[in-house]
Amino acid sequence: MSDTYNDRNDAEAREDAELNAEAGLDADPNDELAHEDDGLGPVDALIAERDEWKDRALRAVAEADNVKRRAEREMNDARAYAITRFARDLLGVADNLSRALQAAPKENADAAVGGLVTGLEMTEKSLLSAFESNGLTRVAPEAGEAFDPNLHQAMMEQPSDSVAAGQVVQTMQAGYALFGRVVRPAMVVVAARGSNGGSQEPGARVDAKV
Repeated sequence: MSDTYNDRNDAEAREDAELNAEAGLDADPNDELAHEDDGLGPVDALIAERDEWKDRALRAVAEADNVKRRAEREMNDARAYAITRFARDLLGVADNLSRALQAAPKENADAAVGGLVTGLEMTEKSLLSAFESNGLTRVAPEAGEAFDPNLHQAMMEQPSDSVAAGQVVQTMQAGYALFGRVVRPAMVVVAARGSNGGSQEPGARVDAKV
């Protein structure tokens, strides 16, 4: 009887094992995690996907910051240089005042003429002060200053016994720069090669391009 009982238990155990195998109940969960078609388990796949989205998010944030900084820079430039055209128009007024003062008599002037000259000088000073307060600075190099092609325009070269070659001999017309950006270059005369003992290297020439 015990043999019959044992045989029946063995048969039931085999039947249960077959049913479990068909249902996948006997599969090792670790095997399923470790053996996917792509070689990655579900956990590894989730980690990889998380890292990918994290990288995308960081890139998106960086790009947004770049766009924001670029927009701020362009807006600041637009504000700073919005008066460029207006400033150029006012430069003609400053030039006329300067010419008037140069032509005004300096000596033997009567009271009326002297008062007019004083008024012109005060007007020019006030205008230049308004320029500077708005970022527009006058560029008028003195004799002996180095020629700067970014700020100066060489109108001619001439020999000089007082300044070295490549230096400014005379400013013919003052220039102006708005927050460091040239609105109009200063027109200057530059000492030619051989001036003042030829301090400029042999064969060198002044770069007159602005």
